[in-house]
Amino acid sequence: MINFDALNNIFALGGPVVAILFVMSVLTLAVTLYKIWQFYSSRVGHHRFLSQALNAWDQGDKVGAQAQLAKSRSYLAPILDAAMGNADRPGIDTRLDAEAGLALARLERGFRLLDTIAQIAPLLGLFGTVLGMIDAFQGLQEGGSSVDPSLLAGGIWVALLTTAVGLAVAMPTSMVLAWLESRTARERVFADKALRTILVPGHSTNAETGDQSAVQGHA
Repeated sequence: MINFDALNNIFALGGPVVAILFVMSVLTLAVTLYKIWQFYSSRVGHHRFLSQALNAWDQGDKVGAQAQLAKSRSYLAPILDAAMGNADRPGIDTRLDAEAGLALARLERGFRLLDTIAQIAPLLGLFGTVLGMIDAFQGLQEGGSSVDPSLLAGGIWVALLTTAVGLAVAMPTSMVLAWLESRTARERVFADKALRTILVPGHSTNAETGDQSAVQGHA
């Protein structure tokens, strides 16, 4: 259960800065949930059928490779299928690289927002702290020599509240962004390896080596 009274107290103490940071935390949560759903529906990291298809293709079993590829629900499956169907087409590698780059760019949507929140949240919290400290010392000046030290201490901890909230927003956002970026980095490596495997299969290299050896033997 969400304690709305506690949230209202925090908003009242921290002012608009805490309210802005709360909105940022909601945005972070929304983007994180969306990316998790997107990665799951796109089968990011689930390469079992794709790997089996690539192994079959690399060994010269084109029918088996396409059969394994048809089982995959990965976002890379249509690109790899196009690569298998047009492997001998001149310049197809450039086109496929562009298609793979576009697919990966879709996975990276929202990363800029998370990065912005991770960088701005602690700065915004610090800004709120500076404003709170200014108010606290203004109260100290207005009180003259009869200022109660407890009032100054209370103003300072209220001012530091915004910094704590800013860090509380920034740290998990940075962790989520790092995790998402690591997943997409692995996807980029796999996609590049998959396209290179299809366009330059190992069985063709072995066959060419065997043909050259046979020609040299006859010579």
